[in-house]
Amino acid sequence: MYDRILIPTDGSDVAEAAAEAAIAFAGRFEADLHIIHVLEVGELPPGFEDEGADEFASRGKEAVSRVAEMATNADVDVTTAILENGASIHRAILTYASDHGVDCIVMGTYGRTGLDRFVLGSVAEQTLREAPVPVMTVHEDTVVDPDFSAVLVPTDGSACAQAAADHAIELALATDAALHIVHVVDLGVVWDEVNAGVVLDALEEAGKQALQTIIDQADESGVATSESSVLSGAPHSAIVEYADERDVDCVVMGSHGRTGIDRYLLGSVTERVVRLTDVPVLALKEPNTTD
Repeated sequence: MYDRILIPTDGSDVAEAAAEAAIAFAGRFEADLHIIHVLEVGELPPGFEDEGADEFASRGKEAVSRVAEMATNADVDVTTAILENGASIHRAILTYASDHGVDCIVMGTYGRTGLDRFVLGSVAEQTLREAPVPVMTVHEDTVVDPDFSAVLVPTDGSACAQAAADHAIELALATDAALHIVHVVDLGVVWDEVNAGVVLDALEEAGKQALQTIIDQADESGVATSESSVLSGAPHSAIVEYADERDVDCVVMGSHGRTGIDRYLLGSVTERVVRLTDVPVLALKEPNTTD
């Protein structure tokens, strides 16, 4: 399912947690692991551009070497690189991914204080927004077991949510995991309406139809077990709570969704789920979409 996995590292604790997740994933799928550190001299503190650049580069090399050693000990093939980039760090990551045929990027949701290279809202968020391949995000305390038993995919019936469902089904098949499919009726939207009961019924019916589409697809694909639920409440809270209660191993989400409601717009539900859940999140865009 994955042939080349990319892990950017800055040596922080959360980057190391992401590295452990990437190594586990690479081992599970017999994928090559690409380990990079992006050195952006323009972001160094004033006065460091000349005398401090070598020190920062050395730290980057140490971080990459540490992850490479971890991967080698796990019998994972590695490729390493230190990238000097004049543009933004996330652009360097995406360019590297494109140039090397990477099909999954694994990142921590925050990183080294001061530079904040992997703070969600900065590099990780920008990478999620623009990456043409799935991006897995983890927290510092996230532990990834690649032998998934349960994969969760929320849907709003949009094309982007369908892309996430396609990937979730493939992941469930590859890991022999149960597929959990949920649709969340946002009560905050419903109760703003004059005819709240009518709107609620309509949204629940639309949710059931969206669920049924994915259930049928999962059955046709040969997924062994699938469960579906229409939930209600704040979408991000409902998803996080469901994942926790059902011991979900991975959440697969589209990075944007239906306009108007924008339930899966990055910066809204997906970002909040990434921030709040302890479960690894695989976010991906609809293929061939533009920002």
